[in-house]
Amino acid sequence: MINNATRRLRWAAATAVVVLAGVSATACSSGSSGGSGSAKEPQSITFAVNNASGTETYFQAAAKDYESAHPGVKITIQQLPAESYPQAITTRIEGGNAPDLFEAESGSGQTDSIQGYAKAGDLLQLTDPSLKAELEPAGLSQFQYNGKIYAVSLGSAVNGIVYNDAAAKASGVTLTASSTFPNVLQACAAAKAKGKSLFGLAGSIPANTGILALEIATSAVYGSNPNWDAQRTANKVTFAGTPGWTTTLNSIVQLFKAGCFQAGAQSAGFDALTNGSSRGQLFGFFAPSGAAHDINVASGGHVNLVALPFPAPSGQTWASVSSDVSMAGSAHTKSPKLVASFLSYLASPAGQKVLASGSGYFPVGTTNVADLSAPYKPIASMITSRQYRNYPTIDWPNGKVYTDLGNGVQGLLTGQTTVKAVLQQMDSDWTTP
Repeated sequence: MINNATRRLRWAAATAVVVLAGVSATACSSGSSGGSGSAKEPQSITFAVNNASGTETYFQAAAKDYESAHPGVKITIQQLPAESYPQAITTRIEGGNAPDLFEAESGSGQTDSIQGYAKAGDLLQLTDPSLKAELEPAGLSQFQYNGKIYAVSLGSAVNGIVYNDAAAKASGVTLTASSTFPNVLQACAAAKAKGKSLFGLAGSIPANTGILALEIATSAVYGSNPNWDAQRTANKVTFAGTPGWTTTLNSIVQLFKAGCFQAGAQSAGFDALTNGSSRGQLFGFFAPSGAAHDINVASGGHVNLVALPFPAPSGQTWASVSSDVSMAGSAHTKSPKLVASFLSYLASPAGQKVLASGSGYFPVGTTNVADLSAPYKPIASMITSRQYRNYPTIDWPNGKVYTDLGNGVQGLLTGQTTVKAVLQQMDSDWTTP
């Protein structure tokens, strides 16, 4: 699982492009684990969060809303730096100095993944019966350990193309949520004819090349087989033996040869996104959809980016959705009922709405178009009809699989490796602790 890398990619991409691109929730979940009103436990708790951009306020908004509905409760937000957050929060937890609740990553494979904490006995089990239904659309297992729930989700986001539709149309370039792979190649040619690039790619950054590969694999691999990861774990399939993975990597090579990326993409960093966007030389890049929200807000309305799925190489296109940014409670909190109640609120429709309004995410499992902010309008029907697959790395056993996928894509673009070699390396990584 590579959730931290992906989240940093969102903020890095947003920052790079912005620099130069010119309801009350009193109806809290009623089935919380014991409620928050017990006078026998402290009614003041601490909540540590990963302040990746330095400007997030949605956790504060949710805390304030909960406090308003529960007089006497005080929730203190502790903002920690993004780059050091995983190790910092783990150090506090292991050292017996954990906050009452904290932001973490779902599943396993990261320093701050919830399953590792739960295995060590450091997380508060959540028993609210409503949580199962609220988390199920995101993939319930990523919030569980041994069948018990230990965390809730911040919300969901699309991993796709963050796209400047207005700028593209001004250059006669068209790409939509219903575009096919051949349409992408046509759009690449149209952009190239105007001296521009359809996409910017930071080819030297594994997180950027990796997310591109996973966007394509969402349709090419997981569209027809959403249980592929479980089958890989059971050794029933392999990367090298799955045609969809071969198609995924060959598609990226095809895009490269067609001039879909900016010149020098294979060795570029995030500065390629900065420079290309500032000069109007590229129209889209690959990142979590929250980047579109961040750029739109930071631009003061001068830029209006949207999120698009990457079209399937063939057949039906599926959007890639992740819900892995999580919140969990400490097993050692002195206020377990309050912590559990607040987490139930965050997972409830009311809490998800408050979080979504400021985070660029959307409520887990929503089927209501009204829950979606502007960047999601082009793909609203895909989201509300759940024409998506969960982000592929949720159940990957370690981060090296993803890193070698990203590095492998760069190697394909430079001609230093082959599709077969990349996939065989990923198979080797899967079975190596």
